[in-house]
Amino acid sequence: MAIMKTYSAKSEEIEKEWFVADAEGQTLGRFASKIAQVLRGKHKPAFTPHVDMGDFVIVVNAEKIRVSGRKEKQKQYFSHSGYPGGTKFLDLHLVRQRHPERIVLSAVKGMLPHNRLGKKIFKQLKVYAGADHPHQAQNPRIMEF
Repeated sequence: MAIMKTYSAKSEEIEKEWFVADAEGQTLGRFASKIAQVLRGKHKPAFTPHVDMGDFVIVVNAEKIRVSGRKEKQKQYFSHSGYPGGTKFLDLHLVRQRHPERIVLSAVKGMLPHNRLGKKIFKQLKVYAGADHPHQAQNPRIMEF
């Protein structure tokens, strides 16, 4: 009878890479789920759920991301100031005009774990509205979809 052992990755064994993902023409939900998988590290064969195994992801052209159906007018983003009556609802087309990177940020954040590990992983996501980014020194690889 053979004994099977489960492999658990150590934090010092993990090698982090940098990826660039172009959001132009991509559908928001499908794009965000792929980004969340890479941030979490699920694309690696030695995935360990309780360890930060993920890579860094740079998203460019966030302002050109697509949404399906009537979400451009109907999808709303909620925020609250903490004061009575401090509720705000913004439509997707208003968020796209003012802060287009927040569309991708909120979609990916909702797909990550809602705990300390998720907050740490979320910091490895860099989103830019245009095509330029300041991370050329990290030699990022292009993510294929």
